[in-house]
Amino acid sequence: MRIAIVGAGIGGLSAAVGLQRAGAQVTVFEKAAEVRAGGSGLSIFANGLRALESLGLGPQLATITDKQAESFAAGQRRPDGRWIARLPTDSVGELRIVDRADLHRVLLDALDEGTVRTLSEVTSASIDATVMIGLGTEANAPEDFDLVIGADGLNSQVRETVESGIGARYSGYSCWRGITEHPVDLGGAAGETVGRGLRFGIAPLMDGRVYWFAVANMPEHASFADEKAAVRDLFSGWHAPIVELIAATPAPRIRRTAISDLATPLSTYHLGRVVLLGDAAHAMTPNLGQGGGQALEDAATLSALLRPVIMESEGLAEAAEAGSDVDVQLRRYDRLRRKRSQSIAAKSRALGAVFQLQSPLVAGLRDAVFTAVPSRVTAAQAASVQRWEPPRI
Repeated sequence: MRIAIVGAGIGGLSAAVGLQRAGAQVTVFEKAAEVRAGGSGLSIFANGLRALESLGLGPQLATITDKQAESFAAGQRRPDGRWIARLPTDSVGELRIVDRADLHRVLLDALDEGTVRTLSEVTSASIDATVMIGLGTEANAPEDFDLVIGADGLNSQVRETVESGIGARYSGYSCWRGITEHPVDLGGAAGETVGRGLRFGIAPLMDGRVYWFAVANMPEHASFADEKAAVRDLFSGWHAPIVELIAATPAPRIRRTAISDLATPLSTYHLGRVVLLGDAAHAMTPNLGQGGGQALEDAATLSALLRPVIMESEGLAEAAEAGSDVDVQLRRYDRLRRKRSQSIAAKSRALGAVFQLQSPLVAGLRDAVFTAVPSRVTAAQAASVQRWEPPRI
């Protein structure tokens, strides 16, 4: 079974690992000249860990992260450092923070040599799994597959085949991200600090360096002559070690992204022999830390459902279980993934609107509500998002 995966992000590469290990002939098309993860961190909660384990990547993940997040106090704080709400330890106990570059390396190392084809832009995909590929400066050329997986992000080209005209919707805020060049003492605390239209997040990495993000309300196309100076000025006067974290991050490694999600939820995640995963299917704001986790769930689900199909195509019918028809499994994938991922995307957008409140009065009411909510309620809400297991075939 020949499978084309469009996009070499975390979701696309994870699906490639799972499907290749199941026996498929996988080609990953990436339009960039090289596969790069960008200089930021990624939160992997319990559901993401289950997905990576189901793909056989648990041992590799253990080499790039650890459980130190369990030892940090977490929750929401005010800019002066006072706690608004504390998260119960068991609500984030399985949280892992990884450098995206490290995770990309693990995924690439798990693939056969030559699986990823760079400078290869897929300009279109048909429902019969034919893709048009632009190789560098050459004209588009068709290539046939048995299945095309669109993992090409928020502005997905493949999504146009499944459901056309669904674009991005700007959230009203943008986010700087960075990783410190050297370890920084966090004083045993991490989590988010929430102000008025401003927010700062802190997460420790395995080696003592710190992944941080800074969110601010602004026009979608705002520009700054000096990004590092802009974020430093916005958060000057906030509690330690926020300014120290910004100072410890080289300016070229601080990147700002306009935060957007899909303007309209898709009515399906597949059509014919084309299926979507990750941001191409359900791009969401990062307020629940689930963008990567949902892409990993997609990859693990699709790999599990297609395994019997692949085995049968390889002449291993005696080892394949019932339900080895690809169309049946794609419909099942849509049923399993669409409702859950779209629900999480809606919750994430709503939470972002609450976090980014700018009115002093309304923001004060928000903080009071956060303080009043019992910790067991917070824990239950976190657990409901993270509760996931790969499908049983």
